[in-house]
Amino acid sequence: MDVCFYEVFREEELALRRFLGDEIRCRFAPHTIQESQDEKPPARLISIRTHSVVPNAWAGVLSGILTRSMGYDHLLRFRQHSHAVIPLGYLEEYSARAVAEHAVMLLLSLFRKLPQQMMQFQRFERDGLTGRECEGKNLLVVGVGRIGKIVASIGNALGMTVRGVDIVRDKPNISYVSFAEGVVDADAIISCMNLTDSNAGYFNVESLSKVRRGCIFVNIARGEESPVADLVQLLADGILGGVGLDVYDAEPDLANALRSPAGLSSPQAAHVKALLQHPNAICTPHNAFNSEEAVERKSKMSVDQIQHFVAHGRFLWQLT
Repeated sequence: MDVCFYEVFREEELALRRFLGDEIRCRFAPHTIQESQDEKPPARLISIRTHSVVPNAWAGVLSGILTRSMGYDHLLRFRQHSHAVIPLGYLEEYSARAVAEHAVMLLLSLFRKLPQQMMQFQRFERDGLTGRECEGKNLLVVGVGRIGKIVASIGNALGMTVRGVDIVRDKPNISYVSFAEGVVDADAIISCMNLTDSNAGYFNVESLSKVRRGCIFVNIARGEESPVADLVQLLADGILGGVGLDVYDAEPDLANALRSPAGLSSPQAAHVKALLQHPNAICTPHNAFNSEEAVERKSKMSVDQIQHFVAHGRFLWQLT
């Protein structure tokens, strides 16, 4: 076997097979390495997403690791803990439009109280379902990079007053403010911010308690930035009017707990389940990237990486 793909969902496997053809021998596993319980690597080259934890003992057996993601923090941790000297590959940008549209979808759904509408349809009841329109509302985009600038563009198209928070203020047509300036009159906040050592827990009870009451909070960036327990408290206190999440702190543990038929418990799963008790909360399974177009781009890029590695022993996009 030439390569083993872990964490492969059905549509992704179909796209990968189409681009791979018959020259490279593959195994496709839907689960993480730890869920698959592989004691030894089934191939010299493996490809993972963000939830697999590569055993340190595999460092001396593997020829390379490709993560099918733009983020590679997990590969850096593997290198640090295992002292691996093997090539570690990642993907270039493939899903900014998909992620941005997903963020706005969550925002619109929460503005119009979609979860409540779906529940109350059973009684065809409209009480408490009056939502809000976007036009004239204040949108604060935190992190104006590749995704954030698209979110800002869509917000402008919806008639919102858009302001951006970023330490790098290089995007034209963005009105930049500090978070302290922008949070006080925000009707909605969307986090598109990359994770650093200094911004873990950035969106917490203290920072978000200053928002305009009823503000909608959406995070499609990194779960470590928004502790779910804090968001539950802010919803319960009526400070936030809605929460939309696609990313979560300690996400691999949360995913394992939610998928496990044995009902594994984790603090993260308990907090998320508490969040979902609120009628104006939406949680999606780290799925913002998952459009047909992005899966095509991602799969083609992954196969390009693998073919280049098989031919040259290194990746096109590789950690140095």
